[in-house]
Amino acid sequence: MFYRSMLLCISFFILVSHNSVVLRGQQDSTPDTRPPNIVVIFIDDMGYADIAPFGAEKFKTPHLDQMANEGRKFTDFVTSTAVCSASRAALMTGCYHRRVGISGALGPSSKIGINPNETTLAELCKQENYATACFGKWHLGTQQKFLPLQHGFDKYYGLPYSNDMWPFHPAYVDLPANSAKRKRGYPDLPLIENNQIIDPVVTGEDQCQLTTEYTRRAVEFIDQNRDRPFLLYVPHSMVHVPLFVSDKFAGKSGAGLMGDVVMEVDWSVGEILSALRRNHLEENTLVVFTSDNGPWLSYGDHAGSAKPLREGKGTMFEGGYRVPTIFWWPGKIPAGTTCDELASTIDIMPTVAKLLDTALPDHKLDGHDIRPLMFGEAGAKSPHQAFYCYYQGGELQAVRDRRWKLHAPHSYRTLNGRSGGTNGKPVNYQQQKIGAELFDLKNDVGETTDVANQHPQVVARLKAELEKGRADLGDKLTGTQGSGIRPAGKADNPPAKK
Repeated sequence: MFYRSMLLCISFFILVSHNSVVLRGQQDSTPDTRPPNIVVIFIDDMGYADIAPFGAEKFKTPHLDQMANEGRKFTDFVTSTAVCSASRAALMTGCYHRRVGISGALGPSSKIGINPNETTLAELCKQENYATACFGKWHLGTQQKFLPLQHGFDKYYGLPYSNDMWPFHPAYVDLPANSAKRKRGYPDLPLIENNQIIDPVVTGEDQCQLTTEYTRRAVEFIDQNRDRPFLLYVPHSMVHVPLFVSDKFAGKSGAGLMGDVVMEVDWSVGEILSALRRNHLEENTLVVFTSDNGPWLSYGDHAGSAKPLREGKGTMFEGGYRVPTIFWWPGKIPAGTTCDELASTIDIMPTVAKLLDTALPDHKLDGHDIRPLMFGEAGAKSPHQAFYCYYQGGELQAVRDRRWKLHAPHSYRTLNGRSGGTNGKPVNYQQQKIGAELFDLKNDVGETTDVANQHPQVVARLKAELEKGRADLGDKLTGTQGSGIRPAGKADNPPAKK
């Protein structure tokens, strides 16, 4: 009996010891075998020169400075277009916004939204059992069928569209407080959690807390999911006008409200990176910081800067769609480096698919895997042979490659050297026209000098690319429909009045 008991004890000890080794081995291997976390921080209307790593001088952005010092700046990183909803549709689907049927900025009563047949970045990650969350401005349709939980996200908290689409829009703010015209222009601004409106009347005081609350939830999500792979999408409502900032940063920049707001966004980035470090996730997490388009210049001291680029939001000059971008992944992305090659937000989804080793959707995508650029591989070049610059509901206004950019004749809005507005009030734009002009972006990033006459072969090649773009994605200016456009999702009809 004694020996039998001894044998049982020894067997139990060996079994426990073996299991402990196995479990310890599984834990030790987790960081190496687990697919990377993905964090996308998407700022609204941030200009090319609005943060210190890209030239801002009037205020400090220490966390973004550190992110750039530890990561890789992309100096020629562009969005699909220079306006909110269309840019976000492109980021989420890896396609030109034209291909997925969304142009412009969708308002509260929009009849369209993201099509359920499109695969989003979140749905791509869900294929690999990722936890997914979106905290911020969505702007891809207002009905429930278009909201994040129906498109791959487990959690959502934020505004369904831009924060100026409310009764205090600059066009209505001077009307009496009880004016019915205010709400006929825009209804009350709702705040949504998951699929429910939790605050039907967002106030200015509420907006002051948005950056803080998006950040708190982002950090909480990281803490809760430190043991499984996750996608965290933080599309901030700022720095879109009207500008709001919490008491933590009000008056702290010394550069006005715009400076205060950028400093709070910078703080938010720092909080997210700190949460990753605290949970020992920094070496297994890709963080991308970028913007949806350039600055809304007509707002003057409440707008950012695109210098040295030409124009801003609402145009397809470089100031409209080239945005400040930093990729961060310690130990993977070479620290303190710069990539000058052309890349885009539409490349994020195909790149993530490769990182996760998961399948892309069967339908056509326009983005490319940019891991060689991201990881700083020797001799890596942009995968974009041509990039189409669409605006105004389907005008193909320009086409470019790694160096050259050819504008098609079109009208565009401009301040024409005038200053923008003050204290949150815009000034009116003027309309000007540009002809078929060629710019050498490597030597003239400000698009100041037409060199078409000096480079007829480049003009001919890019004109041929224009025609390819028109055939595939259409062109409002020429009346071309485009064979490669997929429809947006359609909103449900409102119930009939009884």
